[in-house]
Amino acid sequence: MTKILYISPENTVGVLSFWKRAHEMNGHECRFVTFFETAGGYENDIQLNLPLVAAKPWFIKTRVWMTRHLEHRTPWEDIGGNPPVWNPPAWQKGLIRLRELLWKPRIEKAIREFHLDDFDVYHFEWGTDFYRNGAFARRLKAAGKKIICHYHGQDMRNRGVIPVMDELSDLNLTNEFDLTFRHPNLKYLFLPFDVKSFEVRRGTGDPITICHATTNRKVKGSDEIIRICRELEQSHGIRFIFIENMPHEEAMRLKAQADIYIDQITDHAWGYGMNSLEALSMGIVCGTYLNPTYEAFIPDHPFLNVHASDLKEKLVGIIEHPELLRQMSSAGHEWVEKYHDYRNVVQKLYEYYRAIGVELT
Repeated sequence: MTKILYISPENTVGVLSFWKRAHEMNGHECRFVTFFETAGGYENDIQLNLPLVAAKPWFIKTRVWMTRHLEHRTPWEDIGGNPPVWNPPAWQKGLIRLRELLWKPRIEKAIREFHLDDFDVYHFEWGTDFYRNGAFARRLKAAGKKIICHYHGQDMRNRGVIPVMDELSDLNLTNEFDLTFRHPNLKYLFLPFDVKSFEVRRGTGDPITICHATTNRKVKGSDEIIRICRELEQSHGIRFIFIENMPHEEAMRLKAQADIYIDQITDHAWGYGMNSLEALSMGIVCGTYLNPTYEAFIPDHPFLNVHASDLKEKLVGIIEHPELLRQMSSAGHEWVEKYHDYRNVVQKLYEYYRAIGVELT
């Protein structure tokens, strides 16, 4: 039995739960440690409840204000570089060191209590250790443990890789295809998901319902999506559901009523994420922007490829032809099960494990 530990600031969109389930069904032990409770209400395993960090409006607003006024940039600004490298100003490094002084007793107690130094494989989500100087990862590396850094998008684009973690890592992973062009040694994995747990929507609603959910309007292009869908309410009698910063359970209840889900329509990020996977698993047609490079990477994809420039035209095309909705619904569910169900994705992860010398016992 191989022992696998995930370390992450939070259980973002519930992905750590899928990894834990996947490893355990293959006979391995898996735990995950999170710094704070996720805003979406996803399950926890070992949660540290560290102070001065949270997926809460007060923390996010404070970080945005400080970045704008002290660094004269926005927090979602791509810092550039291949790879982008974390190199914050001295004041920020000082604040992080002070925060970690508060964290250290709680972290070290958890290491002792849960034997966190007694696993075989370590996944550092967001490419970050408990400590920005990689103190825990250094201890693990010295003990011969395998170190994996897993990047999810903004951690690399807007923060950059943490040099010490990049140096210690035996394997770098991402579910974001565009990041594979930003780092010289980054392997791609489809995002794991429990496709089979969803009930597939049958038939087409009356009226046809379009849904969009967001936690970041700028990245998703939400304001334009809202504007166009409000116009379609008037011109084509559709129903529009807008979900913003809502608990996951309530968001899913609303999303399940949709015939069409719109993920994002901008160039800020490539492709799709967990919201799209949920929609496809329920048999909901999903619209998102795939640039030509991404579309070539997944040529058999089931998405309605939409951009801010053509969203209304493409939505009208399927609203006026409901038979296309039914065809795309069926194709979407089959595709997401083939590529994203965690039972399949974990086998690709094990291929990467073997390539770095992990013996799965």
